[in-house]
Amino acid sequence: MSDTFKQGRPVALANWLLVTAAMVIIMVAVGGITRLTESGLSITHWSPITGAIPPLSESAWQAEFDLYKATGEYKNVSGPAGMDLAAFKFIFFWEWFHRLWGRLIGLAFALPLAWFWIRGAIPAGYKGRLLALLALGGLQGVFGWFMVRSGLSGTMTDVSHFWLSIHLLTALVTLGGLVWTALDLRQLAARDAAPARWTLTASWVGAIVFLQLLLGAWVAGLNAGLASDSWPLMQGRLIPEYDGSKGLFWAATHDPFLIHFLHRWWAWVAVVALVVMARRVKPLERKASVAIHSAFGTQILLGIAAVVTGVALWVAVAHQIVGALLVASFAWCAHVLGRR
Repeated sequence: MSDTFKQGRPVALANWLLVTAAMVIIMVAVGGITRLTESGLSITHWSPITGAIPPLSESAWQAEFDLYKATGEYKNVSGPAGMDLAAFKFIFFWEWFHRLWGRLIGLAFALPLAWFWIRGAIPAGYKGRLLALLALGGLQGVFGWFMVRSGLSGTMTDVSHFWLSIHLLTALVTLGGLVWTALDLRQLAARDAAPARWTLTASWVGAIVFLQLLLGAWVAGLNAGLASDSWPLMQGRLIPEYDGSKGLFWAATHDPFLIHFLHRWWAWVAVVALVVMARRVKPLERKASVAIHSAFGTQILLGIAAVVTGVALWVAVAHQIVGALLVASFAWCAHVLGRR
């Protein structure tokens, strides 16, 4: 084995991780389309291997459609709306492609990891971290199925917004881990530096951003974006009417009007936190500061546009994509602050 491989190949590893991160961002976009087109319950079973092949005959398509007809979503929403086989094929495609892209991400991560591992190209101290990222990817698939299964029980017409948030946030945490690890490896290649440390600033800003992402996932899961088509007021008032009969905590975790309100205004808390972080980053690496400013600025504008357009599909998808880019930018800035 050559000395090059013995010493590890941090640049090659970093580039591989960044390609995987880009695939995760695409996955977030496809997941957003799947959610917005109400496609998530179109495949009612989880077949990790055979599920990669879509129906290949009309009888196979009809069998899948019949399984979907047994769901609460079809009985109470799609069926009464007049869904036919052609419309079913459309929603089936997005759920199938979402799952297929997840499989491709798994292969794009696992196969190069095995190759780098066998060739001895992984620098000391990184094997455990890469295995943890692989495990997160596997959990993402499991959580995705739990999410789908939550919408198949009883008379449910949608998936659980709690499982949807777990599914989405796991993807975003994985994205942040991929970016952070890639930056560590690039730093190692450039000047043989130790991995960056997690700072106090990263902790409190990260907590604020995490809560905003959680609220955003709940907004998506509860279709709460449709609770208002005006900004800044909702229903002609600052604080909308909501169901507080079961207590404030229940309302803040279940009521679409209150969750929309919280997501709308917690965003400005997140902006302040991100501005503080960006100002601390700017003297160290201006590009990272520009990236996070651009991400949250665009995200705010897209969020408002999503509201006033009645959650137009491509505006809402763009909002979700930029949310993923914001996570990547946050990981970059947190890494800059933690460099030794």
